[in-house]
Amino acid sequence: MSAENFNRIRSILGAPSFETDGVAIYKRDCLEGMKELPEGIINATITSPPYNIGKEYEDLAHINDYLNWCENWIGEIHRVTCPDGTFWLNVGYFEVEGKGLAVPIPYLLWDRTPFYLLQEVVWNYAAGVACRKRFSPRNEKLLWYVKDPNNYTFNLDDVRDPNVKYPNQKKNGKLKCNPLGKNPTDVWQITKVTSGKNRSSVERTPHPAQFPMALVERMLKSSSNAGDVILDPFMGSGSTAECALRNNRFVIGFELEEKYIGYAESRIESYLADKEASEAQTALAF
Repeated sequence: MSAENFNRIRSILGAPSFETDGVAIYKRDCLEGMKELPEGIINATITSPPYNIGKEYEDLAHINDYLNWCENWIGEIHRVTCPDGTFWLNVGYFEVEGKGLAVPIPYLLWDRTPFYLLQEVVWNYAAGVACRKRFSPRNEKLLWYVKDPNNYTFNLDDVRDPNVKYPNQKKNGKLKCNPLGKNPTDVWQITKVTSGKNRSSVERTPHPAQFPMALVERMLKSSSNAGDVILDPFMGSGSTAECALRNNRFVIGFELEEKYIGYAESRIESYLADKEASEAQTALAF
């Protein structure tokens, strides 16, 4: 059914700017694109929108305008999400003039949506700026929304943490911990995608604010199933697309910047080339 939904979306939106193996990325405004889609066609959305802090891909807006804009596109995500669907939103901080220097965007945005907020997850990353007059920031927030709090996908076994201190400890003859590992906490320690000559991440692209694959993968695996249709309305460098492809999901993306679509295309084609070479080597071994 999800393959059918992906093809239906493809027929509605027309030819994408980039397409391969169940990935379709469109160079257009996500709000306009989503308005063309029928209700309930997306299984899960994973995204990180502009934070309104002056990055190269955004124009600074008044805070109220920014929040209203977010409310509009989140409303469209809710409409196109299936009844048991999920929405993961990663947002950071910005300054509220006269009120606060680093105000977490979730404080202002969390309830401006028809979704049900199931949980806030703290993303603790290792690298970041060093401050002199305040503590150095090392976290952003992930808001985990569902459409129906009584009916949603949660694949705990797919994301269990194998780092268990006493994995073989028993009680009454039974293992105390699941053999696959423990339930991760709501604080995720996942390294940022770093840049620099000597410390650049392997997955690094030229995009200035790149989603780490490990972060996307935990959201993707826990909240969707193989064959599902994943949406990223702010595709950026294509982390969500590559992760979906690696985990047998379909993905629809929107992105306004042509060069970012190029980054996504390059990394996806590189992954597919490596996959093909690996499969060829495996075939030769037999």
